[in-house]
Amino acid sequence: MIKKDIKFETENNVKYVKFGIFDEYQNDIISTYSTKIGGVSNGIYESMNLNFYLGDSEENVLENYKIYSNAIGVDYTKLVFSDQCHNNNIRIVTEDDIGKGIIKEKDYQDIDGLITNIKGIGLVTLHADCAPLYFYDPIKKVIGLAHAGWKGTAMEIAGKMIDVMKNNFGTNPEDLLVAVGPSICGKCYEIGEEVKEEFDKMSIDVSEYISFDEKSQKYFPDISLINRKLVIDKGVKPENVTVSDICTMTNLDIFFSHRGHKGKRGSQAAVMQLKIDANYESTIQRR
Repeated sequence: MIKKDIKFETENNVKYVKFGIFDEYQNDIISTYSTKIGGVSNGIYESMNLNFYLGDSEENVLENYKIYSNAIGVDYTKLVFSDQCHNNNIRIVTEDDIGKGIIKEKDYQDIDGLITNIKGIGLVTLHADCAPLYFYDPIKKVIGLAHAGWKGTAMEIAGKMIDVMKNNFGTNPEDLLVAVGPSICGKCYEIGEEVKEEFDKMSIDVSEYISFDEKSQKYFPDISLINRKLVIDKGVKPENVTVSDICTMTNLDIFFSHRGHKGKRGSQAAVMQLKIDANYESTIQRR
């Protein structure tokens, strides 16, 4: 049975998604996925657009980050952004990266995955149909966040995230908790033969998650379930993976969807952070 324990929460008129699989660790981590609701942007960006690069005013997007960060309990000045190019490149985030993408310029490119073991740093990836992937190792206290569109999925960024966590932080995949957030569903995501061929090149067989429509002669991959299979293949326990069954394209009143809004849209943000506790803060002050 596939676990699908996600829920909506609202704080100060800001609506966002949380994942039940992380509830046991709510004192240790923050893990959310934004919606369109609760921001100050207008027009096609209404209202919680969290993407600086789609034509919305920088002032509005920054204000949206302040509002959203306040609602979920993170410091917007300590966020660190990906630099997405639909690839499988991953960056290990350090204290030197704090603020990059929001109050500092990024000095890296082509990064679709972020990993850190440093408390107080909020990892950020942007989405508008592509799947957000959340990773938490409660033993080694490491988090990871990835952007997985069809390209990143076919390039197996989900598995690569686990490899990086294992090789750099000693993560045991059996300890990992993984959430796949809202994305375009397998009934709506239409692709052609050339894209299907990229899925055929993967190291695992995902054909059971790609349907074919005789009438349109198009394929329909379920990105969420493919990513689920990828992490399970790497050793994550099936019961430790939760998958959203909410489609961004069929919920346009709640989410920005690249296909649903025909490219005229804002973006959601996936945010994940290791919380700073009182003991950690006192240690920092004594240094």
